[in-house]
Amino acid sequence: MTRAQKKRQEMREAIRNAAIREFAQGGLAGTSTQMIAQSAGITKAQLHYYIASKEALYQEVLGHIVSEWREIFFLGPSSDDPREVITSYIRRKLKHALEHPEISRLFANEIASGVPHMPAHWDQLRASVDEASAVIRAWIDEGRIAPVDPLLFQINIWAVTQHYAEYEAQARVLTGAPEGQPLDATRIINEATQLFLSRCGLTEQGTP
Repeated sequence: MTRAQKKRQEMREAIRNAAIREFAQGGLAGTSTQMIAQSAGITKAQLHYYIASKEALYQEVLGHIVSEWREIFFLGPSSDDPREVITSYIRRKLKHALEHPEISRLFANEIASGVPHMPAHWDQLRASVDEASAVIRAWIDEGRIAPVDPLLFQINIWAVTQHYAEYEAQARVLTGAPEGQPLDATRIINEATQLFLSRCGLTEQGTP
């Protein structure tokens, strides 16, 4: 990669990260390109050199989030031990939500508004869910975990893990964590992990 290519890539990443921060707060309608440019530390003219429109940037951000989640959180047959796979999945999902809450908030805002901009991204999301469901069904068929609804099991994991990003203010009040201090990731991860392992009937040794 040439220096110019590297600089362009870094600029696009800075713009995308700024867009995530601003869209998470104001949504598409409540965010201006001026706000994104300021957040990225560039001028509005510079921003428009890299993007076609605010709407196109929003679509790019949604696609990036779905692709990143698929890569980081894919519940695949990476291990013969369901307990290890589920534990690792929940840990990664919660750490990401706690460290990058703006991503979960942006996505939650899109869902809450009726997903008007998601049609182009549903196929990729559905593919990830279907692949993970197949893995969970195989575990059930092989007697590795107690029977669960593979789809709802995934949805319930998302609900719990993303709660601490989407409702961070509430979590801080209830747990007594002051603003600026990280939430207790170890406590949250351990509780969520035990919750979903128990639902699968997994013991400490990892057998149903």
